[in-house]
Amino acid sequence: MSDDPVHGELDRLAGEVSPRVVSWRRHLHRHPELSNREAETARLVAGHLRSLGLDEVRTGIAGHGVVGVLRGTAAGGDGRVAALRADMDALPVRDLCGVGFASTVVDEKYPGGPFPVSHACGHDCHTAMLMGAATVLAGVRDRLPGTVLFVFQPAEEGPPVTETGGALAMVDAGAFTDPVPTMAFGMHVTPHPKGHVGYRVGNQYGASVMVGITITGEQVHGSTPWQGVDPMPAAGAVLTGIGQLYRQVSAFDPVTVTIGHIEDVGRFNIIGQTVTLWGTIRCARESDMDDVRRRLRRLAEHSAAAYGATAEVRYLQPVPPVHNTGPWVAAGLPTFRRVAGEERVTETGQTLGYDDVSEFVRLFGGLYVILGVQDTVLGPGGLVPEDGGRGLVTNHHPRFYADDDTLVTGVRLHAHVAYDHLTGALLPAE
Repeated sequence: MSDDPVHGELDRLAGEVSPRVVSWRRHLHRHPELSNREAETARLVAGHLRSLGLDEVRTGIAGHGVVGVLRGTAAGGDGRVAALRADMDALPVRDLCGVGFASTVVDEKYPGGPFPVSHACGHDCHTAMLMGAATVLAGVRDRLPGTVLFVFQPAEEGPPVTETGGALAMVDAGAFTDPVPTMAFGMHVTPHPKGHVGYRVGNQYGASVMVGITITGEQVHGSTPWQGVDPMPAAGAVLTGIGQLYRQVSAFDPVTVTIGHIEDVGRFNIIGQTVTLWGTIRCARESDMDDVRRRLRRLAEHSAAAYGATAEVRYLQPVPPVHNTGPWVAAGLPTFRRVAGEERVTETGQTLGYDDVSEFVRLFGGLYVILGVQDTVLGPGGLVPEDGGRGLVTNHHPRFYADDDTLVTGVRLHAHVAYDHLTGALLPAE
């Protein structure tokens, strides 16, 4: 229990806004938008922030980014500024989650499309929860001894390769120059038990970079392959050789190299000029990234040469790991336990997922946690479905789902973290 009456007021206001948060989340889930195309989502967010009477609502930041500025009027606080972040973009993934508000959106114009579009990563939850937190904190403006930034970020999943976007683009656009945050906070919904909060000291998520490997041969008719250079065998050799990269780096620090998309130029009876492999490298330790990149480049170039072709390897959209320092975690644990309950705050393992909120946490300090939103329980062997539950479904899976009842926990986490930071209760030890 807390002796600060404002904590109880934050919880009361969160309960009041909870039905609206669920409604926003369902609307966003039904109307998802891909990276750098979040125009209607941003319009909904900005309209709500303006209705709260915030001091500023900035739009059009790094594409469709929105930042709301709430300056508290209570005395004290030493000029602290809490930046609360939510990502807004969806994925090119079919929606098979089975709810009545499932997405049927297909983006016909997105580069490489058409694509079915869904919030298979849960960003609809993030956006709705932060809209709710803005409502709560605006309701206690007179008790906030500092400033809160509500940061709604586009293109967390990565913009098209010909475009810029995401967290670093918001930084470069000056979104945090006035005022400058003294901490950043973000969270991600995951297939952990409902209402559980997971944290980790060190790298919560890994370092990431997008990979583009273009193999160039010589186009020719499919009936006379000896008169040209077929890039397909070289592409196959690269795909096979990637499996050996894992044996060339330490097995005690996980890495993964994944090719998720292949583009060719040709048809069934034409050997095309080029084949492009698109993928990602993930490293648990950021210091391993240069080594893995060097080995992949060598593999691609030498494999292509073996078949008389050439390879160009590009590394795009690098993202540093999400890193929580020990002092910040120690400062945040009392807040997390107050909100979720002692028994629902759990230290978790590292994953090779990524989240470019790492750019904010790296610059300003702060914390990143995960919020369980699925019908699972902790059993002796790990996470298992509850009786009657739908089972564990990971982010980016077409059947990924989130339980609406958990959203209020995310609203409370945002609100309590911001308030505790502004009042000095959530600060890392010197």
